[in-house]
Parts: sequence; C-alpha cells; structure tokens
Amino acid sequence: MKAARALRQVFTVARRDFVATVFTPIFLLFLFAPVIMGSFGAIGGLGAAGVTEGARGRERVVAIVPDALARPFAEADLRLRGPLRRDEAPPPLATIRAGRDPAAQARAAFAAPDYDAAAVLYGPLDRPVVLHGALEGSAARWLALLADEVQADARLGAARPRVAPSFRPYGRSGASGGGQNRSAFLAVFGVFFLTLFLAGQVVGTMAEERNNKVIEVLAAAVPLEAVFLGKLIGMFGVAVLFVAFWGTVLGQATRLLPPGAEAGLAALSPAVGAPAFALLFFAYFTTAYLLLGSVFLGLGAQASTMREIQMLSLPVTAVQVGMFALASAAAGRPGSGMARFAELFPLSSPFAMAGRAANDPAIWPHLAALAWQLGWAALFVGVGARAFRRGVLQSGSPGWFRRRRAAA
Repeated sequence: MKAARALRQVFTVARRDFVATVFTPIFLLFLFAPVIMGSFGAIGGLGAAGVTEGARGRERVVAIVPDALARPFAEADLRLRGPLRRDEAPPPLATIRAGRDPAAQARAAFAAPDYDAAAVLYGPLDRPVVLHGALEGSAARWLALLADEVQADARLGAARPRVAPSFRPYGRSGASGGGQNRSAFLAVFGVFFLTLFLAGQVVGTMAEERNNKVIEVLAAAVPLEAVFLGKLIGMFGVAVLFVAFWGTVLGQATRLLPPGAEAGLAALSPAVGAPAFALLFFAYFTTAYLLLGSVFLGLGAQASTMREIQMLSLPVTAVQVGMFALASAAAGRPGSGMARFAELFPLSSPFAMAGRAANDPAIWPHLAALAWQLGWAALFVGVGARAFRRGVLQSGSPGWFRRRRAAA
C-alpha cells in the first residue's frame, strides 16, 4: 500500500509538471529550437563556405614549361584528376610558356593578379624545382607527380603499360572495425548532446516554484523525495516527447537522402545489432538524463535567483563536457583501463556504455550498467531532497555533527 501510494504521489507531481510545461506556447519555441539554431548555423555556414569557395576558386597550380609540354601536362592532369572527388582534387592547372628566366617567372607567378598560385613548377622534368607556400605541400607534390607522368609518357609512349581494372561492389557479412568506431562515437555524442540540451530545463523548475512558495505546499502534501522524483520524471516526459517528435521527422527525412548517404549510414554497424543498439541508446539517454537532471534539480532547489542558477549550472556543464571527452576517448580504446573507468564512473557511465554497445556484442554488461546508473540517480535525488529539506525548509533531523555538538 505504501509503495502504491508513493507511486501515485510521484506520478501526480510528474503529470502536473508535464502538463504545465507542454501545454504552453513557450513549449513550441522549445520544440522548434533545433530549427532556429540550425537556420542560424546554416546561414553562417553558407557564408563561410562562399568565402572559402571563392578563395579556392582563385587557386592554381602553375607549370612553367615549353610549348611542346603544355598539352602533355594538361592531359596528365586530366587523367590523374579523374578518380578524385571534388574536395580531394588539387587546384586547377595553369601552364605558362617558359622564357629565358623561368625562376623569375615562377616568383612572379605568386604575385599574379588573376589567380593565387598554390605551387609553381619550372626547370627540366627530371630535376624540376617546385616553389610552394607554407601550407601547400600537397599542391607541390601534385606538380611533381605531373612531371613524372609526363616524363614517363615521353620516354615510353605507346609502350607504356595501361591498367584496365574491373570494379565490383561487395557487401560485408559482419560489422567492420571502422563502422563500429564511428557508431560508438555517434552514440556517445548523441547521448551527450540530447542530455545536455534537454536536462538543463530541469534546473529552473524547482527555483521557480521555490520563489512562488508552491514548493512548501507540495512538501506539506507529499514527501519531498516524491516531489523531486515526480518533477524529474515529468521533465523527462517532456524530453521524450521532444526526442519522439524529432526522431519521427528525421526518420522520414532519411527517405530523401541520396544513395551515397544511405550507403554511408549502412556502414555504421554496431556490434550488438541495429535494433538492440537503438534500445540501448534510448536506455542510456534515459539514465544520463536522470543522472544529470537529478544533479540539476538539486542545484536548482538551492538557488533562489537566475544568477545563482547559472553560477551553479556552469560547473555541472563543464563536468559533463569532461565526461564526454573521457567517454569519447574510451570509445576509441575499448577494453582499456580508461574505458573501464569511464564505464564505472556514474556521470560518464551512460556515455561510455553507449559507445561499448557499438564495440562489444555482449548484452549482460548493459543490464548491470543500467541498474548501477539508476541506483546513482536515486541516490542523487535523495541527497538533493535531503539538502533542500535541511538547507531551505530548515526541517528534518540534525546531522551527526550537530547532535554531538548539541550534546556537548
């Protein structure tokens, strides 16, 4: 009876906070916050891409060669450039007729007003000189490769052997190591991003009701632990609604992806399998939210102003960034001591175990990890309620040190 009554009290508080948050116009702004942030990011990215593309469009690799070698250089450049992607290819080739002083022409090419020279080649093909900037080593090596190709064609001509490869696609039967590592990092980043983005709203709920004196009414009606847990579950329901909405949108958007993007997604191959990986991802998002939300809830209960909330939230956010860095490093080194530490430490455990789901096919460690993380979340809720009862409500039994001091 007591357990059923406690559950009713918890879910009553949770339903109250869920309804008070979701059925407001502000929730629509929160729900579409990724669109707003993505729009600003896209605008900035397009501007930066335009500037970068404009600067790259002026770059050239320059070959100062006699007229007889201009066409062989252009043909070799076209032949070697064919298999490369656009973002991998070096700048376009420009050829200049060699004069009496090719070295002076090469130095003058870097000051040309019509283009920006990334690298300039001059001299005999067997001993060419390539001038390049501090960060243009790849462009210089490309010119050296062109010189070698032109010289080989000139010496061998039609006798030069050609290769006629046959390309055949092949699908892997199992998960690749690279696919598992990419899946692990995406899992760690996804849990971290969602938790940090959604759990921050918990910190303001307790402070707002503390200022409105509503928390005293709730504490008089139900146990304070039920109030804390109910608020945490109610805000988690808001987070689940957010994730479900955007998960559905992104799931439908994947149908519009080009075939190459679908092949890239198919290469993400977690070791436990896609269905189990999706379930474990949601489970670790749940425990990460409860852990971070319980810490934020306890801090928000101690704060009375927004300034205090911000000052208390900043260290927790910094710690979470550190936990993300630790879990990311552990995902790249599965089975190491650092990975074990990240999997056992409460605040980094959800991130590290989400990465382990991509690298290790075993399921039983995840069951133990989820129980471990839920236990720490319950402990954080209890500590936060106890601190609020003693520090803010000024009630509850005194601690051991105070009892000893009063007896003395």
